[in-house]
Amino acid sequence: MHTKNKRLSVLGIFLIGMSVLSFLVFYLIVMVSSKDYHYIDPDTLELVQTEEIQEGEPTAIITTTLGEIRVVLYPDYAPETVAQFIKLAESGHYDNTCIFDVEQDVLFAAGSNAPDGSLTNVTEAQERVPQELHQNLWPFRGAVCAMDTASEGGFFKRLFGNAVQYTGTRFMILDTVDFSDEAFAAEFKEATESEALGNVFLQWGGIPNFSQQVTVFGQTYAGFDVIDAICAAGTKPPAETGGYNMPEDELYILSVEISAYGEEDATLNELPEIEPPAETQAAETNN
Repeated sequence: MHTKNKRLSVLGIFLIGMSVLSFLVFYLIVMVSSKDYHYIDPDTLELVQTEEIQEGEPTAIITTTLGEIRVVLYPDYAPETVAQFIKLAESGHYDNTCIFDVEQDVLFAAGSNAPDGSLTNVTEAQERVPQELHQNLWPFRGAVCAMDTASEGGFFKRLFGNAVQYTGTRFMILDTVDFSDEAFAAEFKEATESEALGNVFLQWGGIPNFSQQVTVFGQTYAGFDVIDAICAAGTKPPAETGGYNMPEDELYILSVEISAYGEEDATLNELPEIEPPAETQAAETNN
């Protein structure tokens, strides 16, 4: 009798353990799904970063230690993020701030008043701007993105994807992952929901795994050589820098000037036109 009760006890513990494990697996699946999935409608998708920039659109001239980067801003798609960026820039907040993180040939992060990326001169409200995702903005090469700062929501909000993600004052400018491997490019093309979207990534470059995960609020149109130079900078070991890849030689954002797109910008614009996919060109030729 004692042996039978012991077996039942062990079985009960095993079943409870399996139930807990199953719930945790379910929770993780829901968490990943809710974070990664944002509905994209290919029929209404407008790749505004590839469209001609109109005269008068808001721009930012970002002067760095290694040169000038010019970007167009998108207040129609990321209004709160752009409004804060413009306000901070016009107040001089970004003057002589640090480029504190360099992912080799992929991206750099900037806008901190300390080389290690820490912040001592911002308010809580400035670090809690709701994340703004839009199907018309993507992490192409040259995209300007807000850095995430916090997530608000209890267990069940996170479970069902209702947590609110916040961004702050620091920003990233993207270079690109390597699309030169033909097998990778083919797999990426196959997995992309929109042929037009995938085509832009393949021609311009960018960081596809950031898609609909970060707030994109601007697009570089001049100064790609500066982005490349910053992203090629040597870095200190992360263990010495609190987790960030700090540049070996300090790099700075010297100033951010808010302006409007004009004739001078049009002459400086380096964005190439997007060529249709080879399959589309062949089909048009046959027709």
